[in-house]
Amino acid sequence: MVSVRRATRCVSRRRLLAGCVAAVLACAGCAGYRMGTASLFPPDVETVYVPVFQSDSYRRGIGERLTELVIKEIEERTPYKVVSSPDADSILTGRITNDTKRVTIEDKYDQPRDVQMNFVVQVSWVDRKGDLVSQGGTVPLPSQIVELSQTSDQIAEFGQSTTTAQQQTLERLARQIVTLMENPW
Repeated sequence: MVSVRRATRCVSRRRLLAGCVAAVLACAGCAGYRMGTASLFPPDVETVYVPVFQSDSYRRGIGERLTELVIKEIEERTPYKVVSSPDADSILTGRITNDTKRVTIEDKYDQPRDVQMNFVVQVSWVDRKGDLVSQGGTVPLPSQIVELSQTSDQIAEFGQSTTTAQQQTLERLARQIVTLMENPW
């Protein structure tokens, strides 16, 4: 009875040892791969400096609001740390170059029923030396500055105001800017 228990223990120990060895070998074979969301972003960048986005808009505070949303998106979706010093590994700058608001639907009394808000932003992400941050893919970007555009609708019947439409547009732009920081597949 005792020898059967010892034999069973030896077999289970051997299986456990074999399983551990297999796990170690499997991990060693994947040493060149990165896992999780960190694999979506360039590995040579750890910190990002985001100065306040410039704005050519006559609407006050738009540049500051977009900067705040971009910083939140970077901290939530990327492995990067946003710092307040220009000595960071990289610098993400932006400028709101166009801000339009146009009526797309009117009622019979010429009252706006649907107003479309549109912002155009130029964004640049460079390293300390001023070179474009490597995207790691085979598709080259045409220049260091990328122009993005985002639109949202303000529908008064749904209780939307100009401010809520602006906020929705800025949130979409922030997501789009941080998505550009990802490595292409």
